Amino acid sequence: MSETKTFHLPDLGEGLPDATIVEWFVKQGDTVRLDAPLVSMETAKAVVEVPSPYSGTVARLYGGNGDVIVTGAPLVDIAIDPAAPQRADAEATGHHHGPPPAKPATGAPAPAAPGKVVASDEGGEIREGGAAPRADSGTVVGAMEAGDRVHSEALTQVGGVKAVPAVRALARKLGVDLARVSPSGADGVVTAQDVKQAAAAGTARAGGAASPARAATQPAQAAPAATTPVPPTAPAQRTTLSAAGKPIRTTPPSVAATGQPEQLKGVRRNMARVMADAHAKVVPTTLADDADIHAWLPGNDITVRLIRALVRACKTVPALNAWFDGENLTRTLHPHVDIGIAVDTDDGLFVPALRNADALDAAGLRTAINRLRTQVEDRSIPPSELSGYTISLSNFGVFAGRYATPIVVPPCVAIVAAGKGRHQMTPVMGGFESHRVIPLSLTFDHRAATGGEAARFLKAMLDDLALAS
Repeated sequence: MSETKTFHLPDLGEGLPDATIVEWFVKQGDTVRLDAPLVSMETAKAVVEVPSPYSGTVARLYGGNGDVIVTGAPLVDIAIDPAAPQRADAEATGHHHGPPPAKPATGAPAPAAPGKVVASDEGGEIREGGAAPRADSGTVVGAMEAGDRVHSEALTQVGGVKAVPAVRALARKLGVDLARVSPSGADGVVTAQDVKQAAAAGTARAGGAASPARAATQPAQAAPAATTPVPPTAPAQRTTLSAAGKPIRTTPPSVAATGQPEQLKGVRRNMARVMADAHAKVVPTTLADDADIHAWLPGNDITVRLIRALVRACKTVPALNAWFDGENLTRTLHPHVDIGIAVDTDDGLFVPALRNADALDAAGLRTAINRLRTQVEDRSIPPSELSGYTISLSNFGVFAGRYATPIVVPPCVAIVAAGKGRHQMTPVMGGFESHRVIPLSLTFDHRAATGGEAARFLKAMLDDLALAS
């Protein structure tokens, strides 16, 4: 009788306590080879594929699609094939396969990974190049370790379809059958754009017949078993596993509209942790004022102007372009300006880092913003680009509201929020004029910066935004 080994959910290199199952690539009874993809898991930043550490037969799957698995909890049992290659138990793989090791009783805690809460790119009635406003906002925290062997964009072929994990996750979200999508990528790879086009056209809904381009190469598959709808008063239960392998009952996300509890997952789950941690660690104070943009010439890009003003304020008052270590009471002033820019998705809030914003001109800033937005929407952004920025910009004005008290997430010191643009009557020589203004709110950690520094920072932004171009 062959030996059966249990593979535990590895630490995916982000220091997060759990991850959500997106899609199993195997089922009970399947034969799996060493390093073949087992499952795709969603974390706070990315969809990653977890490879098998063994060769053998799948004996048991711990959890189904949509379940939350605690890091270190059992993920799959594999009956070992002694004739096939195996990975030695002590062999380093770049991530942890067993239950999480106990934390040392002494020593300073690791510094929190930077993260922000921000909103969309546009500001109320002011449009960017005629583009329609987007309901976009985002948060993100942490980064995958550079040496981690689990990559969010590892191309795999499952069921005859070549696609990266992010594209597979997008297809599941949009209800698209990848086997019915015509690939446009090199070597027959299905891209995110292919999935979006198929969803818009309604030609590749899950459960339909395979497309002619793939029908000849796809093996026949059994129809899924019929399921009985669950009434709203009795939502179906899912199983979350603890590190000890014990089940924790949770409810599926589909019951959110029924008044039943919904298990937070992925980005939203991590956001809840980050916000609670920030609330406990930061001493926030908020200043607010209106930026008068009456002098603006036609063609100004609101987001680019906000970023330019933020950069100039950082150069004028470096105290707010900084990180603060509250445990050791140390402050790091940064010579460069990396700004967290918001992009919203249906999965939650993301904030990619716009690196070296102080070195880019207007065209370079717009190009970088568009690139980051596309990468987040396609879930193809490198995890390393979702952390490490030095200050954040929130633009909630596309929705509503003038002023806000945005959250400062350590180690950053400050976040700027732009509200809904409006017209107001402004006193001028000889009477009044209607001027367009943008409300600005600056929240800063009062342990790391003084009120005077914050006021001078906000004044520098107001002065820059008052310029014609």
